[in-house]
Amino acid sequence: MNRPVDLDLRALGPAWSALRKASGNRIGPIRTRAQYERMYRLLQSLVEIVGDDERHELADLLDLVGDLIEAYESAHVEIPDAEPPAVLRLLMEQHGLKQQDLPDIAPQSVISEILAGKRRINARQAKALAGRFGVSAAVFL
Repeated sequence: MNRPVDLDLRALGPAWSALRKASGNRIGPIRTRAQYERMYRLLQSLVEIVGDDERHELADLLDLVGDLIEAYESAHVEIPDAEPPAVLRLLMEQHGLKQQDLPDIAPQSVISEILAGKRRINARQAKALAGRFGVSAAVFL
């Protein structure tokens, strides 16, 4: 059964066009590697601005961009199986980071517990780590 959409689609069209223009045509389905890379840079910028403030006016946009990236990666990027603490440890080594170098992710004691496998990485931390290291949040969950 077709039910009418509860949106004013005539008003949504120009708003969508304005959003795409304001974002440099980054917002939308990701179909190419170049679009993926642009969207990923947008995600990193949003993570820097929004951080863990779920009430920030751009928090929903951050979630949407993350979902678009995740959809592209699940279809086009093979992620080897690895436990999240091992992935984090490897990325920290590759970037020359110590536990105390990630205060924007969690306190040093929490990072220590994550690396020891005593604590799981939550969704906010996964998004922040993904933005920090340029990988999918899925590798941390």
